[in-house]
Amino acid sequence: MKVLVADKFPDIYIQQMKEKNLEVIYQPKLGENDLPEAAKDVDIIIVRSTIVNEKTINDAQNLKMIIRAGSGVNNIDTKAATAKKVYVTNCPGKNSIAVAELAIGLMVALDRRIPSNVIDFKKGVWNKAEYSKANGLFGKTIGIIGTGNIGQEVAKRAKAFGMKVIGYDIVKAQDAEIEYQPSVEDVLKNADVISIHLPSNAETKGMFNEKMLSLMKKGALFINTSRHQVVNEDDLIKAIQEKGIKVGIDVFAEEPEGKDGAVTSKLQQVDNVYVTHHIGASTEQAQDAVAEETVRIIAEFVDKKNIINAVNKF
Repeated sequence: MKVLVADKFPDIYIQQMKEKNLEVIYQPKLGENDLPEAAKDVDIIIVRSTIVNEKTINDAQNLKMIIRAGSGVNNIDTKAATAKKVYVTNCPGKNSIAVAELAIGLMVALDRRIPSNVIDFKKGVWNKAEYSKANGLFGKTIGIIGTGNIGQEVAKRAKAFGMKVIGYDIVKAQDAEIEYQPSVEDVLKNADVISIHLPSNAETKGMFNEKMLSLMKKGALFINTSRHQVVNEDDLIKAIQEKGIKVGIDVFAEEPEGKDGAVTSKLQQVDNVYVTHHIGASTEQAQDAVAEETVRIIAEFVDKKNIINAVNKF
């Protein structure tokens, strides 16, 4: 059985797959347009951010399973996979801590303007009077929109900072110390910090538009470490300029697919925006946890014909 790993994957787990007598093809720099040729005779595809489109799925003669080494599967054409009776599986909850850590890091960075401090220092500029101005997070209210695994991990860490935690989700987390609000609008109105943890789908696309963002407090912090599709970027820029909102995001429109190279974004010209390089899940702890779960999925399939963590049915 052939397994194509089309994104970066820890060596130790590559070896574990080989020890199961699997033929492992490790090509971590493949892009969406490279995948159809690379995957034409493989049984299993493993991806993180690489897009698995309809052509890849339809051209793959032996494909049985696509594993998303992460939680969301919006980079996989699940409809095409289902039509061809190819299982799509994922690794839910395994990168929650890493993403939560980044979300908290962005909050602190925005409040204390840490990147701007460092940039000025590197330029030889000393501006203590300006950078001494900060609100602090203690005693503030954080609003978590999407209280699944990641949202709950953010809540735990926010509590440790002495923050009041409110939130909204269609499904309420049973044991989470979150004061649930009646609606997303109520969260936006009442929070000093907003942290988004939603999937990208028809219901969430463009959810945070001009109308919704207008409900936020002046000078509030807006954090998005989920999917860029949930935010209308033009409306976000308007809110930054008109309401003084400060923004920390790990995802943005027209993000490069590759791992390095040039990048352009309208956000580069906007003050009070810190953008990281879609690194939410990129810690060794998270990658090991995701890789371990990926190998478990394969082992269950190969050894027992069990399909675990499937997101589609046929």
